[in-house]
Amino acid sequence: MRVPVYALLLGLMVSAPTVRADGGGDATAYDIEIHKNDQLLLLKRGEAIAKRYHVALGSGGRGDKRESGDKRTPLGVYHVTEMVDNSPFHLFMRLDYPNVKDAYFGLKNKLISRVDFDRIVSARKAGTLPPQNTRLGGAIGIHGLPADDSDTLIIHRHANWTKGCIALTNPEVNELRNLVAVGTKVTIKE
Repeated sequence: MRVPVYALLLGLMVSAPTVRADGGGDATAYDIEIHKNDQLLLLKRGEAIAKRYHVALGSGGRGDKRESGDKRTPLGVYHVTEMVDNSPFHLFMRLDYPNVKDAYFGLKNKLISRVDFDRIVSARKAGTLPPQNTRLGGAIGIHGLPADDSDTLIIHRHANWTKGCIALTNPEVNELRNLVAVGTKVTIKE
């Protein structure tokens, strides 16, 4: 019986990358769970919910991110790979998008080549950031706001305005950074 490539790679999607933890928290203490339909980020310790945050998401609407420019927030399991302090969005917690699932569907839908697929899978195995320059896109993360003024806060509260990322207010993203670290698991659900 022939087993689909996707089934063989499932193990790669759930193992955390082996990266240095340089955030404020412990990568194993908490997980992050994002519910797109509810615009909700849950900080969880096991099954217990430690914190809840309202988030703004990609303006591309429902469904999984399929390619660069579709402005959708991806669905799946990712990990924080980097904390960027000098971001235009206050603080940027980069995620390891695209993952193996994203690469599989990109290959299947002829958005990426077998070479790009192999590069993404190899990065996943090595625990490094996957290529960010394929047609699947990159630079997906959890971040703050470009400004902390009342107009920006109103837009953030009432609209999904990002290009595919998950946005919190600046005080909230600062608080989250102190609780999580590089390596923290992030599960994004519809």
